[in-house]
Amino acid sequence: MRASLPIAFLLSTLLTACAFKGDIPPSKHIAQSGPLKVHPGLLGKPVPAELQPGSSLPPASPAPLAASPRPEAPIKIDPVGLRTQRSIYFDLNSAAIKADYDPALRAHARYLLDHPKARVRIEGNADERGSADYNRHLGLKRAENVHAALASHGARKKQMSIKTLGASNPKKIGYDEESWAENRRSDIVYEREE
Repeated sequence: MRASLPIAFLLSTLLTACAFKGDIPPSKHIAQSGPLKVHPGLLGKPVPAELQPGSSLPPASPAPLAASPRPEAPIKIDPVGLRTQRSIYFDLNSAAIKADYDPALRAHARYLLDHPKARVRIEGNADERGSADYNRHLGLKRAENVHAALASHGARKKQMSIKTLGASNPKKIGYDEESWAENRRSDIVYEREE
């Protein structure tokens, strides 16, 4: 009789918790299909009136990005802008950089070009699947590709170093696709900023 008492209590608590329908806030994640869209202010470009806070105008179609690695307007670095775009994510068993990340890579390259004393370390990561050697090699290849992309956009090679972490530095622990996708990445770590 005594053993069933804790089980009954646990079961009633569980049922009560499942039946609770309190105010659950909606998700703040925004789903977007197609290529990654970057706010022009993050790229140092003027912000159109329809994107200004408090504007009631509908947003216009995005303008094409400039091909030059040094646009005329200064880049804006702020806590919710460039600083949050420091991870480049990859497909399974791939080190190819998706075109969606080009604007963020251009912004980092521009910052490095404009601040010669700034230094970054590019850390390549992989998910836990595969052997340790394979994951280290894949992480290295991902870091090298991000390094090459930054250099192609004008960043100086002496400002950048690379490091492979393989599967040793997971961003999200778990045994599902969501966790693995978070761990297939290269991180741009600023060692010195100006």
